[in-house]
Amino acid sequence: MSLEREVKETKAYNCVECGICTASCPVSRVNPDFSPRLMVEKLLLGSGMEIFSDRELWSCLTCRTCSVRCPSQVDYNEFTRAARVKARKAGFEGVDTHAGVLRSIMELQAKGFRPKAATWLDGGLKTAKQGHDFYFVGCLPYFDVVFTNIELKSTSIARSAVRLMNLAGIRPVVSENERCCGHDFYWSGNHEGFEKLAAFNLKLISGSKAKRVILTCPEGYHMFSEAYKARFGKLGFEVVHLTDVLLEKVKKGKLKLGRPSSALAEETLKVTLQDACRMGRMMGKTEEMRELLRLIPGVELVEMPRNRADAVCCGSSEWVSCTLCNKQIQLERLAESRDTGAKLLVTACPKCRIHLTCALYDKDRPIKIDIEDITSLLMDAAENGSGKGGKRRA
Repeated sequence: MSLEREVKETKAYNCVECGICTASCPVSRVNPDFSPRLMVEKLLLGSGMEIFSDRELWSCLTCRTCSVRCPSQVDYNEFTRAARVKARKAGFEGVDTHAGVLRSIMELQAKGFRPKAATWLDGGLKTAKQGHDFYFVGCLPYFDVVFTNIELKSTSIARSAVRLMNLAGIRPVVSENERCCGHDFYWSGNHEGFEKLAAFNLKLISGSKAKRVILTCPEGYHMFSEAYKARFGKLGFEVVHLTDVLLEKVKKGKLKLGRPSSALAEETLKVTLQDACRMGRMMGKTEEMRELLRLIPGVELVEMPRNRADAVCCGSSEWVSCTLCNKQIQLERLAESRDTGAKLLVTACPKCRIHLTCALYDKDRPIKIDIEDITSLLMDAAENGSGKGGKRRA
């Protein structure tokens, strides 16, 4: 099974073996057996089957750090994705985390399983059956079930998102029929599964008459913005991350922010920001979140040394191959966030929040820092800014 076309498309032949990719790779810094350069070299000098059967193919986080820094413009991210598609067809796959539960959920949805994805809605939230804005919730309801062991509720992000939109005058469409965006299938080589999920979501959104899709997940944002368009062409609606919408509303005075509850007891709440790979390196969206944080009264943003395009991945991807190597990456990132003096680590990615909280959850770990999604922090600030006063959303 040949990868010749993929090698040409990803410019793998341009590799000059300079080693910048390996020196930049968060996995290579912990696991000496893994190297982006060597994976390309194995294919160029050997056979596709040698790559397909190599377990290190699944160690790549697809964080795009190597691709961004490569002086020869080799797209290692796409090279890895293409190799995984062929590997899966040849009968090789990565090792699923969490006993494969999350992959099973995606497979059921791709086969037509009808989820009840909107059971998290409470009576105080205003939504619509059809309208201009469609809020794509993603897999947050399923994360609630899988990650009870680390006492994490992801649907709180979804509720905060709808509350924020309501405060800003938006009544979004929320559908209990949406499926997973297909991100994990796409990056783990199950292209057929990705296409089924994507096609279903596009049909659903088209039927809602929505002209804009709002997401709180960088992975879904990247999939709709790039992968969906690459596969299906023009979508017929705008794709935005919630932070874009909220920043515009705050600037126009249509959403007022007050001091969040966590900043009431002290003069300044120091926070630092974890840039999600899909949001930063892949979509170039780094400043909107920072601008929003600076607009929250009582909040001071302190940067980690590695930020924006140089930010370190949260250490796990596609629910595949979570090892001691991944935990080490996460713990080093948590230590970096703690050393800024921040009391709160903020992220706009639900998965970053899960992975970093999981690493932090061991009570014997010496690192102490709270982790919160930016949506929940903004909700707290918006409730206080509107005069309603609110409890901080977990």
